[in-house]
Amino acid sequence: MLHRRDAFKGLVAAAAATGLSSPALAQGSAARVLRVVPQANLTSLDPVWTTAVVTRNHAYLVYDQICAVDSTNTPRPQMAEGWEIGNDGREWTFTLRTGLKFHDNEPVRAQDCVASLKRWMVRDVFGQALAAQTDELSVLDDRRFRFRLKKPFPFLALAIGKSQNPCFIMPERLAATDPFTQVRDATGSGPFRFVPGEWNPGQTAVWEKFAGYQPRQEEPDGLAGGRMPRLDRIVWTVISDPATAASAMVNGEQDYWEYPLHDLLPLLRRSRDLVVEQRLLEGTYGVMRFNQLHPPFNNLAVRRAVAMAVDQRDYLRAVAGDDPKGWGTCEGVFTCGTSLASDQGSDILRTRNIDRAKAALRESGYAGERVVLIAPSDYPQINALSLVTADLMTRIGLNVEVVSADWGTVVQRRASREPVEKGGWSVVHTTSSGSDLGVPTIHLFLRANGPNAWFGWPQDDQIEALRAQWLDAPSEAESKRIGAALNQRAMEVLPYIPLGFYWQPSAWRRNLTGVFRAPATVFWNISKT
Repeated sequence: MLHRRDAFKGLVAAAAATGLSSPALAQGSAARVLRVVPQANLTSLDPVWTTAVVTRNHAYLVYDQICAVDSTNTPRPQMAEGWEIGNDGREWTFTLRTGLKFHDNEPVRAQDCVASLKRWMVRDVFGQALAAQTDELSVLDDRRFRFRLKKPFPFLALAIGKSQNPCFIMPERLAATDPFTQVRDATGSGPFRFVPGEWNPGQTAVWEKFAGYQPRQEEPDGLAGGRMPRLDRIVWTVISDPATAASAMVNGEQDYWEYPLHDLLPLLRRSRDLVVEQRLLEGTYGVMRFNQLHPPFNNLAVRRAVAMAVDQRDYLRAVAGDDPKGWGTCEGVFTCGTSLASDQGSDILRTRNIDRAKAALRESGYAGERVVLIAPSDYPQINALSLVTADLMTRIGLNVEVVSADWGTVVQRRASREPVEKGGWSVVHTTSSGSDLGVPTIHLFLRANGPNAWFGWPQDDQIEALRAQWLDAPSEAESKRIGAALNQRAMEVLPYIPLGFYWQPSAWRRNLTGVFRAPATVFWNISKT
């Protein structure tokens, strides 16, 4: 068994050696620049092509949305002036606000919105459900577009404005790109403009305030309301060594650390110049994902053998330490504490027995195929999850090869559908906000529609049928019944293995104002005193 304290031994001492005093911050231009240590390396600029959180955080800087959810998860107009619902709920007409411009100073038109929506609907799980109910999505004029639906779809505004992987609006010329091909031009209409000439993947990414941005004149509420760009520049600096990142925060060289290593939180809290708080509204859930296109994990019996060996507590301690206040087991597919949370059928995750898993693997027909597990060396939390799995799989008898790579490489490689002999992969890990996993329509890892599913590409018609039934559930009781049935089926066929949740604080310098809690990490409305 891997021990977290051994894995990160010396980090606290290394960071502490730098001292806790901080020099006076430079005034002038430095006060207009926010220096951020992001949670991962930014390698893709396209929030449709990848669901990587680091890309989504970038997207919230450069793109805007037709609508966005507030702190109660209610969709409100954002780029839209508003919308009208007619024909017994089968027609939705959206009208854009005046004065909206892209970063190239071209006006935002309804044509851009329709092209962006159509591209997004191909890849997003909620978008796919919306597309299935759409007869026509058409442009009425430069400011108006309309959905004509097969039947009422009351979730439409929530689908396009949800907090996790919403529909970000691109110019039509970019939104015309095949959804499975990366867009590499980050022209949007959001509060900040990406600076491609200063982007050095693995090191630095830079955004500048967009003078032409038209914010809503409303107080911010969740992700809705006024998105005020109060700083001239935002600079992300990738610092893969946690001790170095902690030192940079303590000594005033960086302003914001998105995902501090849990071992270093006590050190950060001792600095009077730093705030360490849980900014995200939900816990962070760990995910083990199998590639089901190729052996050995195209064999359900092998997946079930692995699940029998999993003890979520080992994973959570590896990430967040021994204090159970920092994490919690959640042996179901829906966010614990929410209306659909269920453990129906979850007995397999309570087996927690290496010997039984070994026996099940022997009986599975596993023939010693190589298992390639990709571990992100520069993403400590996901790397810790990956190493626990590597140890567990080796102990039950799988032929495991750990490939250590930076997170950007993992994000690129997990899109490969090739076998491991041709550069593919067998198992990857990721994390997700609990707000991503609360209902079937937004649950990325519960989609089981084969080629259109998230990386790993599971196929299960029963899961897909239950997801469709949930959309039409006539009552809360029926909704919960379907949720429990989905949990049971997911535990039978294992599109992924849930690994529980932990709380992930962020750290920022006390001279930052306007830092607010939200479902995602955003940097509007933040300024420096």
